[in-house]
Amino acid sequence: MPGNSPARDGTHPRDRSRARAWALHVLYLWESAGGGETITQALSRVLQSRHVAPRRLAYIELLLDTLQDNLPEVDRVLQSALDNWRIDRLSVMDRSILRLAVTELLFLDEIPPKVSIQEGIHLAEAYGGKDSPRFVNGVLDALYKRSELRG
Repeated sequence: MPGNSPARDGTHPRDRSRARAWALHVLYLWESAGGGETITQALSRVLQSRHVAPRRLAYIELLLDTLQDNLPEVDRVLQSALDNWRIDRLSVMDRSILRLAVTELLFLDEIPPKVSIQEGIHLAEAYGGKDSPRFVNGVLDALYKRSELRG
């Protein structure tokens, strides 16, 4: 039955999870290179050397383009939730994970906020330091509790 097979257009939750991991990879490379290129240019560089499933590419592009277009607002909202921390003092990995999740929370209404938070925690578990999951959870939970993110 068609309803039982996973979508092949990037809307399946597994595809979005993997797309987020690719987006994190791109952001990490972008920041590690000193930010001398745009996020879109960093994505192009990654796509020249790595194979990304086409069904995931649309969500990767949507997420990274939205972040690039709204980076000052994403960072402003993120900074407001960092008690006694500056965004530039975060590890590149934690900052990148938080930027992706905040982008979803603020601008991608089709993604439920709790999904964005959980996916951020999963990325922190997979790619962050030992304290990253708890830290990411705390920051995203604090942001979620604000009325501007709950709609």
